[in-house]
Amino acid sequence: MAFYKYKASRLFDGTKFVDNSVLVTKQDGTIEAIVPEEEAGEDVRNLNGILMPGLINCHCHLELSHLKDVIPPHTGLIEFLCSVVTKRGFDPAIIQACIVEAEKEMWENGIVAVGDIGNTADTAATKASSKIYWQNFVEVLSFTDQNAAAHFSHYQQQQALLQKALEPRPTPSRTTLVPHAPYSISPKTFELINQHTAGQIISIHNQEHPAENELYQTGGGDYLRLFKIFGIETSPFPVTGLNSIQSVLPYFNQGQTIFLIHNTCMTHADITWANTWAAANNIRLVYCLCINANLYIENKVPPVELLQAHGCEIVLGTDSYSSNWELSIAKEMQSLRQHFPNLPLEKILQWATSAGAQALQWENELGSFTKGKQPGITLLNLESGLSKRIA
Repeated sequence: MAFYKYKASRLFDGTKFVDNSVLVTKQDGTIEAIVPEEEAGEDVRNLNGILMPGLINCHCHLELSHLKDVIPPHTGLIEFLCSVVTKRGFDPAIIQACIVEAEKEMWENGIVAVGDIGNTADTAATKASSKIYWQNFVEVLSFTDQNAAAHFSHYQQQQALLQKALEPRPTPSRTTLVPHAPYSISPKTFELINQHTAGQIISIHNQEHPAENELYQTGGGDYLRLFKIFGIETSPFPVTGLNSIQSVLPYFNQGQTIFLIHNTCMTHADITWANTWAAANNIRLVYCLCINANLYIENKVPPVELLQAHGCEIVLGTDSYSSNWELSIAKEMQSLRQHFPNLPLEKILQWATSAGAQALQWENELGSFTKGKQPGITLLNLESGLSKRIA
């Protein structure tokens, strides 16, 4: 049997660097071994960069790819959200073309699995033939209990459409219903989502702006501007006197894995409470960093070192083209290195590979150069923030 052999400036196996070594694969990309350079023999392909497993993008909105360069950077989150919900009327053909192009970009950049948010089934056709693993998060929005059942039923229909379209896929996919954010889900809607997601992977946008806490503490704040677009004059959410994470996380009690997205305003007290509560209630929390989206929207960065100090499970995402310059995990790693120079490089690479695969529960297939896996092979140039698929 013929084998392919790869040597790069550095080799990262998903957990650690294994330098002065050669990666050996079968012709279909199945990992055979990592061997010392002197034992590799002939026909070794030499590459410049970090050779590593395929990248995992744990948070994206593929269906918003048509909004690239539509909303300018640094608007602030509230203005950004108001812009997104009012950007309607795009030609469906343009939406589909942008989805196709964005999926192609991610695949060529070495991304092998995506946790993808969608409010519609617009991405179904592209995903049906995609080689990427897709964890589809059908995002529920329902501000009031009065409309909870009808809205939930609508999103169940979108879930069914996606599931049906993706049944014959060449690579695995899952589709789950998820809450959008603490400022867009009523108590009854949270209860419905909890009932229908026992043991599943879900996500929620979490603490991207101080107004999210203010909403639950007092019933006021800047989110009232967003509600007015939907004809809601006062906050429809209960005033708990607590921060948002403490107000909404207790709705979940069915053993879910919950991806907390962004987390830019989380404090020591929030993280301590969330981790303690989750451990006591059989909930797994995964903290997803999307640093370039945070920089795009508010020119802020997430509290990475604080999350690390608390031993949080951390993964990486890109968010959407409405809030990022590129759908590139390589660029996310580059920004983390620039803003947090003391972070160990191995840790960042783990977040982009094995940690993401474990969080999405595809660690048996992806995330590491383990014999028998087909995790994809990516070459990373961290200085330029570029990555490309090798196999």
